[in-house]
Amino acid sequence: MKKLLIVTGPQGSGNHLFSKIFALSPEVRGWSALNEKYWIGHDQEPFAEYWHDPSLLENFKWEHKYYVTSVSCPYVYNGETSIPNYQDFISRCPVKVKLAIIGRDQTILKYQQSRVRGQETKHRFLNTVDQLMKYNPLFISQELLYLYGANYIKSLGQQLGIPVSQNVKAIDGILQDDAN
Repeated sequence: MKKLLIVTGPQGSGNHLFSKIFALSPEVRGWSALNEKYWIGHDQEPFAEYWHDPSLLENFKWEHKYYVTSVSCPYVYNGETSIPNYQDFISRCPVKVKLAIIGRDQTILKYQQSRVRGQETKHRFLNTVDQLMKYNPLFISQELLYLYGANYIKSLGQQLGIPVSQNVKAIDGILQDDAN
């Protein structure tokens, strides 16, 4: 059965980082452009237009077995800040959906959001967590990723039921720039 992994969390929690890591597997269609460029705006994420307008998923060609999409909460699309409509997006997906919620140290997150966005926004994501629980999410951690590296990714792949890269050198290369 085809599967879509949705990786989400507060702005600055590691959406770009996990998108890079999960897109390393040649079996997973994701935000592979991030592995060629350090940072790209979320409006360039492969599913960005579908997050903005989930009704467009009716036209999406599900040609591969595994997909990953990343959306922060809130996210910025063409200069407009929005809260993802998780319910509408997920209900329109004709494939199995697995949800991974990213966590990060809350003090680091507060400072990062204030620095980049000029204000703390984690409360906007925290207001959505109760509605996301019905999807049986797996909580994942940026700190655990940096601590355990490729072993953590292997464990996540098993728990999420998706293929992950076994290329330790590539994973270590991504983790070389510690955002903390």
